[in-house]
Amino acid sequence: MTADTPAALESRIIRARARLEGFGQGHLLTFWNQLSRPEQLALLQQCEALPLEALPRATEVSMASHRTSTDLAPAEIVPHTPLGSERYRAHGATMIAAGQVACFTVAGGQGTRLGWEGPKGTFAATPVTGKSLFHLFAESILATRRKFGGMVRWYIMTSPLNHDETMRYFDSHDWFELGESTVRLFMQGTLPSLAHDGKILLATPGSIALSPDGHGGAIRALAGSGALEEMRTHGIETLSYFQVDNPLARAVDPLFLGLHAIHPESSAEVSSKVVPKRNASEKVGVFCRRGARTEVVEYSDLPPELAEATRPDGGLLHWAGSIAIHAFSRRFLEGLADGAGQLPLHRALKRVPCVDLSTGAVIEPATPNAIKLEAFIFDAVPLASKPLVYETTRDEEFAPIKNADGDDSPATSRTAQSERGARWLEQCGVPVPRRARDGAAEARIEISPLTALCPEDLGAPASCLGTILPGSTIVL
Repeated sequence: MTADTPAALESRIIRARARLEGFGQGHLLTFWNQLSRPEQLALLQQCEALPLEALPRATEVSMASHRTSTDLAPAEIVPHTPLGSERYRAHGATMIAAGQVACFTVAGGQGTRLGWEGPKGTFAATPVTGKSLFHLFAESILATRRKFGGMVRWYIMTSPLNHDETMRYFDSHDWFELGESTVRLFMQGTLPSLAHDGKILLATPGSIALSPDGHGGAIRALAGSGALEEMRTHGIETLSYFQVDNPLARAVDPLFLGLHAIHPESSAEVSSKVVPKRNASEKVGVFCRRGARTEVVEYSDLPPELAEATRPDGGLLHWAGSIAIHAFSRRFLEGLADGAGQLPLHRALKRVPCVDLSTGAVIEPATPNAIKLEAFIFDAVPLASKPLVYETTRDEEFAPIKNADGDDSPATSRTAQSERGARWLEQCGVPVPRRARDGAAEARIEISPLTALCPEDLGAPASCLGTILPGSTIVL
């Protein structure tokens, strides 16, 4: 890219200043004359990329998204053991073998909350060998290729915070035998942080306070990076979507894919997995019906009287907790990217370091001072004509690593992974010692996806095991 001539650069500056002032954001150039030329160019580029035309509308929509949700009914759910399961599973296997399925992982976060230095996908997640989340999913994709014979490509959305480090991580691990050309990393976009009066904040005198635009930004990023066009070229029709923090997520699930593609209640645009909530206060979104539409209501937007409402049998009325696992039609996402559907932006109040415009000093606020806007991928659900929602089991598919301790922590996730391994061995006829007081397995067990993607794959490896003693460590 050639540098601007002085006249062209001056023209860009004049246009940018006029545009900023037209939207009441001229303060972003307050310190312009104090910046070096490289700093000016960097700030100019940021200003030109700001979605100023959309921000007023986005702010209005984000405020509307915090409405009290009372006009809700339970969503219609396909049960865990649907009629015709084998037919759906066989159809999903055919899709995989034909190379029509790709994986899409949202992995823009850092492991800061876990005390981990680096991208969250590099966190040591498995119960015995400490494989990283990226390593675990790579093994699952490689095993799927070998089992079904189709090329399963992997698309990973990073963020400006971790993209370069994630690239280096994959490169240093030789792309986990997947082949570099079959793994595509691309960055999600950013949105500016706003003061309560709608003014965009400066992070430094020469840079805007930006933050990732949420996992809903994936649609724009898939299109802008050329990933959707690449998928079309490779004949990919369906994306298997999961977030990087859930090591029990099945990267590719033939049954779910078949349900998504040919179930009579599915338009094959977007399908989602749910599990029963642990309790009314669990911090997961809930699938509900609002009129004729299925949607996900964030836990923070669900009034307590609805979150705690029960059925006659005592179970939660709104029990269908989202586990952020979806199947998306590529064509459906292309339509959204082309403007057929605009995902709303949700607002969150956060503490954001920012510049005092009168002094140029950076302020570290003690209380929330800013509005951060982000899009959520689940807001694509009500845009589908017939979204399918499928119930799976928490013990098999949901043990996220979100918190340093307590629920959804590394400790609880590793226990869940080990317990799943114990159940799989028992299903293959291998006795596993268990504690009398709570039934927990008295062994640490780790089963690589390369060994088994499901209990049925464990036949030969399981038959080689002798007696498992209390306190044993098993790696298969």
